[in-house]
Amino acid sequence: MLEDYLYKDERNNISKVVNKDKKNSKLAKLDYEVLTYNDLKKLSLVKVNLHTGRHHQIRVQLSNFGHSIFGDQKYGIRGQGKQIALWAYELIIQHPISKEEIAFKAFPESNGTWCILNDVENI
Repeated sequence: MLEDYLYKDERNNISKVVNKDKKNSKLAKLDYEVLTYNDLKKLSLVKVNLHTGRHHQIRVQLSNFGHSIFGDQKYGIRGQGKQIALWAYELIIQHPISKEEIAFKAFPESNGTWCILNDVENI
C-alpha cells in the first residue's frame, strides 16, 4: 500500500508528493502487487489497485517510491523515448440504469516491453 499526499501543479501539468500540510494537497492511496520480474530486462510487471483517483497518481507514487514506470517521460528515467508501459487491463463500471457491474478486460500485445507478459501464466 502506498499512501501519499499529492499536489497538482496546474501550471506545469505535473503532480508531486508533498507534506500533508501543503495547501490543496490530496490523499492518494493505491495498493500494488509484483506479478513477475524479468531479470534480463530488469522490469517488473505490477498490478495496481487504485483507492483514489488523483492526477498522474500511479506514475507519481511509483516514481516517488523509487520504481518509475518504464517509458514515463515526465516522472521516470528508464526507457526514455519509449512508449510508457502503463496499461489499464481491467475496467469495472456500474451500468447507470440497471446498476449491474460490467467488466472490460484487454491486454497489450506481448512484444517489445510487454514481452514480460510471457512470464505470467495467470493475471
